[in-house]
Order: sequence, then C-alpha cells, then structure tokens
Amino acid sequence: MRNPSDIDLNLLVIFHELFQQRQVSLVAERLGLSQPTISNALARLRKTFDDELFVRTAQGMQPTPYAQDIAEPITNALANVSRALNRQQQFEPLSSDRQFVIAMTDVGEIHFMPTLLEQCNKIAPHVRISAVRVNTVDWREGIETGQIDLVIGAFTDASESLYHRSLFSQKYVTMFRKDHVFANGKVSLAEFLQARHLIVSSRENPYDVINDRLEKAGVASRAQFHVPHFTSVPYIVSSTDMVVTVPEKLAQRAAAPFGLAFIYPPLKLPPLQTSIFWHRRFNQDSGNQWLRTVIAKTFRE
Repeated sequence: MRNPSDIDLNLLVIFHELFQQRQVSLVAERLGLSQPTISNALARLRKTFDDELFVRTAQGMQPTPYAQDIAEPITNALANVSRALNRQQQFEPLSSDRQFVIAMTDVGEIHFMPTLLEQCNKIAPHVRISAVRVNTVDWREGIETGQIDLVIGAFTDASESLYHRSLFSQKYVTMFRKDHVFANGKVSLAEFLQARHLIVSSRENPYDVINDRLEKAGVASRAQFHVPHFTSVPYIVSSTDMVVTVPEKLAQRAAAPFGLAFIYPPLKLPPLQTSIFWHRRFNQDSGNQWLRTVIAKTFRE
C-alpha cells in the first residue's frame, strides 16, 4: 500500500498536467520547467505506480487505463490542497454570531464595556462579547489556547508570545466627594498623608507597583479600610470623607454619576500604559483582527 509520504506532491502536479495536455513540451511550458525535467518526473511516476501511465502515440502522450482510473482522484486531491493553501476565512461582522472573550480588570470593564457593547451593537448586531476578570482566570493559558481572544490592560509582565497594540497612557488620580476639603485647592504631601485613605488591596501587576509606592509614602500602613477591587470604590468614597487613588479613566467615568472630584496626588506615581494583547497564533485570524481594530479605533488616544 502506498502512502502520501511515498511521493513528491510536485509529481502529481506533473501527472495532472500530462493528463490534460498530452504533450511533454506543453507541460514544460505551463510549469516553467525543461522537457528533460518533465521526462524525469514521468519516469519517477512510472516507478512509483508501477505502470507506464502515459504512452507516446501519434496523438501525443495517451494515458493508460490505470492512469485514467487515478486521474480524477488526483485532480480532486490537488484541488483540495489548493483550496487549503488559499483558504481565507473572512469575518463578516454584519452576519457573524461569533462569541469573543476579552480578559480585563474591573477597571477595564467599567471603561471599555459600555462603549464597546454599544459600538458592536451598531456594526455587528449578532456578535457576542463576554468579559472575564484577569484575576479569576489563567488568562495567559486562555489566550494561548484560544479560550480568550484578547486581553486589555496595563500589564508589564506579558509573555513574548503575545503581540500588543498601545491604546493610551493614563495617570493615577486621587478621588473624593465634591464637597471634600481636597476640592478647595492644591493638596500638600502632609495633607495628603493625613487624609483617610481607602486602599484597593490589589497585588496584581501593575497595581502592585502603586500600592508599593503608597506604602513607602506611609499611606497604606496607616489606612484603616481596604477593598479587594475597584468596583465598589465610587460607592464607598461618595458616602464617606475618604479619598482613594485610582486610574484616571475610572475617576472620569465615576465622577459625574457619583458626585466625585479628583486631583493629581502629590506623589510621584508611574503612569499606566494600557494595551490590547493577543497571541501570535491568532494574529491572522480575521475575526480577531476585526475586534482589535474596533477597539483601537474606539479607544486609542
């Protein structure tokens, strides 16, 4: 029994052309090869199939009965290979019902999801978007296996196997009620340290860096109140005299609905560089490309 590994695919191409053209010279011309090369290929084909395959006659190279039997399966096989090599799965946003999974932080959900869902509802009404929290899943494994399509965040420890596209840079701000004493003017470092601080106790990258800075400045060590994530922060700060240091995008979203204001703190804090991340395995996936483009056009600054 012969196996596909027993034969050079190029020989089947030459077989197909000989079956169609019945002239060695025409086959050589069509394939850009010399006539001796075609003759040598025919000799290899005869040896492989243990059959003459094509016999020279006054009407050209005529196929043997065996060649006629295998001609159609070989033609179909070459057509399938050609389709596989040229296959392009184009994503059609208007008709697709594909589900995309995006991993992000709770701050990311607040900033990205309302606008992204509204945008997708207009341009891809059947597409489904699911968000998962980066701290509740192994997003590095998920994006590699394809269970997660994109990750959005300010991560500085992403794998080299991930591609990324920058969206924006944002600073940290200190947020408080509009009638808080901080709203009256510039706040000194001493006044900042004396305030009642709410601490978001995230040890995840990149928020761990900010908490380290706050701790070194003496803020975290004196703080009485901690929460594990940012989602509850506007509710707490709006009903107390506490202040909290958060990414600026969160403060911008929360300020009007919760009656809050914010300032740049009198501490040197590194900015957050937010990017889209995707695995290189899916770099050419048209759906992944589409979603990355939508996010970049909508949120890139």
